[in-house]
Amino acid sequence: MVHIFVRVQQKSTKLDCRMGTNLYIEERIWERRGNTNYMDKFRNNTQVQYVFNKLLAITTACQAKLRAEKVYDIEVIKKIVMDCVYEEQDEKMKKEEEERRLAEEYANRMTLNKYVHKFLDEAKNGVRVTEKGTVYSPGTISSISQAVTRLDGFQKVAGREYDFGDINMDFYMNFIAYLNKQGKALNTIGKTVNWLKTLMSMAETEGYHNNQTYKDKRFKGARVEVDSIYLTKEDLDKIRTVDLSNKSYGFDLARDIFLIGVWTAQRVSDYNNIKREDIKTHKVHKIVEVDDPEHPGEKIPQIETREIMVLDFVQKKTGAKVSVPCSSELKRILEKYDYEIPHLSDQNVNDNMKVIAEEAGLTELVRIDSIKGGKKVTEMKRKCDLVHTHTARRTGATLMYLSGMDIYDIMKITGHSTPQTLKKYIKADKLEVMEKIVDKYDYFN
Repeated sequence: MVHIFVRVQQKSTKLDCRMGTNLYIEERIWERRGNTNYMDKFRNNTQVQYVFNKLLAITTACQAKLRAEKVYDIEVIKKIVMDCVYEEQDEKMKKEEEERRLAEEYANRMTLNKYVHKFLDEAKNGVRVTEKGTVYSPGTISSISQAVTRLDGFQKVAGREYDFGDINMDFYMNFIAYLNKQGKALNTIGKTVNWLKTLMSMAETEGYHNNQTYKDKRFKGARVEVDSIYLTKEDLDKIRTVDLSNKSYGFDLARDIFLIGVWTAQRVSDYNNIKREDIKTHKVHKIVEVDDPEHPGEKIPQIETREIMVLDFVQKKTGAKVSVPCSSELKRILEKYDYEIPHLSDQNVNDNMKVIAEEAGLTELVRIDSIKGGKKVTEMKRKCDLVHTHTARRTGATLMYLSGMDIYDIMKITGHSTPQTLKKYIKADKLEVMEKIVDKYDYFN
């Protein structure tokens, strides 16, 4: 192998530069480089072609420089030669340096992905709290986690990472299409989008971006009213009286916990964690008119005192303070456990209640309309298979309404902030509503 040198001369400046190129080639090839027939054998030899291409690049660059100006400094020529020889290496180094710079910039900069995972971790650890200063409930943390998981899945399929500035309408439509393809229900998609909007809002407030597109009215989490069931008094009687003697203790406890949910109309996170200290007894005094024993036919005022047992809650999800008067059925259950209800996991309550409802004969088919994968879906399901922990709250609110209770009084118990949100819970059918109206107003009698 011979080391190839170049020599560059310019008469007007008396420039005469001779330098090595760090290019090497076999001596026999170099000596016969002018023989076209011989060189044809090396047409596909990448190493030989690389050397001669480099020499051509050096020649072209030097000639261009010499034609353009007079060159007095040999270092100028040396730089041209080295730039030509190490062009690929220089480009590779520049690329690597840019990649290192971007990696360092990424490491030091808050991105959407880093933020949503950081938010989730902080919510789990209790470091991040709600606007009311309370820790996030397990249910809320689960919803955030699911939204983050779906965002991660979408980015994996898309083959890219979306940052704050990438959250635009194109992202929105592609994300919705991805979730629809996954067969997600419309309300699931809506909840996911709304959590993404919430996280974008939090990040904006904390100064990590100024992208406003997520506030566009078209960038929304659509929701529809779900055809959820409620249980009638007859259904509850069947559940309450069904024989569970051949079942384990957990089934009887699940039934009682579920019925507590009905008679309190609370969320499972509240009614499945009742402690003795939640139960209060209040003395209520009122003035009533009674017969005057000393003056027949006349009335005298008298103070009447009675005790009211209530459950006082600070709802875990909203922080709202509610008081629920204890019905006779609720008192029966509380007394059964000496006012200290054992806890059973929500999943066990769900699983056991489906079995109990089936044993109670709640097997009639119920039509369920929903939107999944962007399409309307109608399914017929057994009523017992639709019973879960939230059915208790829905049932309680509906039965209060059918009993004639004022909607604003129901709100005081359920903790709903507006009549509109409460009404979504009331699932009475048209016939039951008509019976309620007829019983309430003499006009129809």
